[in-house]
Amino acid sequence: MEPISPLPPQRVRTPVMLQRWDSLTFLHWPFTPRTIERLLPPQIAIDTFEGKAWVGLTPFLLSNLRPPLLPPLPFISKFPETNVRTYVRGPDGGRGVWFFTLEAHRLLAVLGARVSYRLPYRWAMMSVRQKNSRVEYRSTRHHLFGQGQSRVIIEPGAKMNPGEFDHFLTARFRLYTSASNRIAYAQIEHEPWPLRKACLLELHQDLFRNSGVPQPSGEPILHFSEKLTVKIGRLRWLS
Repeated sequence: MEPISPLPPQRVRTPVMLQRWDSLTFLHWPFTPRTIERLLPPQIAIDTFEGKAWVGLTPFLLSNLRPPLLPPLPFISKFPETNVRTYVRGPDGGRGVWFFTLEAHRLLAVLGARVSYRLPYRWAMMSVRQKNSRVEYRSTRHHLFGQGQSRVIIEPGAKMNPGEFDHFLTARFRLYTSASNRIAYAQIEHEPWPLRKACLLELHQDLFRNSGVPQPSGEPILHFSEKLTVKIGRLRWLS
């Protein structure tokens, strides 16, 4: 199995798309592994840290979306996104992310990602606003895609010196998905996360239960990143 590391285990030499993730906040809660593993395909195993599974709520602003060698795409190059995710091991031993939902503000991006990457994107009315030292994220799922909303307000803090647990929750360089009982993945490449601490000021969300995940309990663990440039490879099917 791949080690936990802030560096990608593989390069993405021929990316399908480039993008930047701005004002990104990770909020993570622990779960018993069985609670989350039963929500996954049988080929996918839950990845744990010290015996616990972790599920994250991750709001951010996606920007500078573009194919290689081309300028940013008009209208869909910048929009808010929020995902609900957990951490898994694929049948090939790779460590990665499994998404229960990805809420996005642009319908065209939602439709494109559903078709090209088989990911459970949903259209939502969203915003990311920075005022003074605070960052506020809002999301309300469009009625065509069911119910689901979130409101998060955080205040970023000091820079972190991340350890193994911080890397476990954030340094994921592969996404897994499935279609017709087959598993696929896409490789991701970026520099180590420039992580900062963050203080949670307000949280209201029902995205977990409206994406098939039990509502979390207790206070989440927070990480914040100002910006990160990302390469994403093509979807590859596992035999």
